[in-house]
Amino acid sequence: MPTPVNVAVVYYSSTGTVATIAKAMAEDAERAGAQVRLRRAAELAPQAAIDSNPAWAENARATADIPEVSPDDMVWADAVIFGSPTRYGNITAQLKQFIDTLGGLWQSGQLADKVYSGFTSTATAHGGQESTLLALYNTIHHFGGILVTPGYTDPSKFVDGNPYGTSHVGGQGDIPVGEQTLTAARVQAERVVKFTRAIKAGLADGN
Repeated sequence: MPTPVNVAVVYYSSTGTVATIAKAMAEDAERAGAQVRLRRAAELAPQAAIDSNPAWAENARATADIPEVSPDDMVWADAVIFGSPTRYGNITAQLKQFIDTLGGLWQSGQLADKVYSGFTSTATAHGGQESTLLALYNTIHHFGGILVTPGYTDPSKFVDGNPYGTSHVGGQGDIPVGEQTLTAARVQAERVVKFTRAIKAGLADGN
């Protein structure tokens, strides 16, 4: 019987690109045999700002039934896959706000020894994909987490070209998520599940 694995996919999305990737990532992890929780970071922007952008307003409506992430989801998870669009080369305030609530779990060691990975989207090809994921991963070092990134471990990674994590160029929300990004999400999710299972089994055996 394979070692059970709990994966939390925790994301923030405004116009829906990252939400689409998050859903695909969750489905791929589930197909790889994990128990999965798909969770969104709470919105901080005022309703007027959301309503001013039709894509943002539509995504808010479409994802309203997805539970907001809580610290309990982090405790439950053996692996956490974070997703955020870039904001000036960093993650969004909404996702950062959630991470900033985890001080108690960090102090008690409950964020350590878990697997972490990340994905992102940008408006342009050089709009901050790598810096956003590297900024996120700096946080994981403080957690004592174990980074599992896709690297160039699959032929498809030489096509999408990002070893740090799944990423998508979305323009102004008008470039939909396509097969290249969905393939990257599958490769990353399967790799996260694979290594989380191996690490968890090794720790259980005392190795």
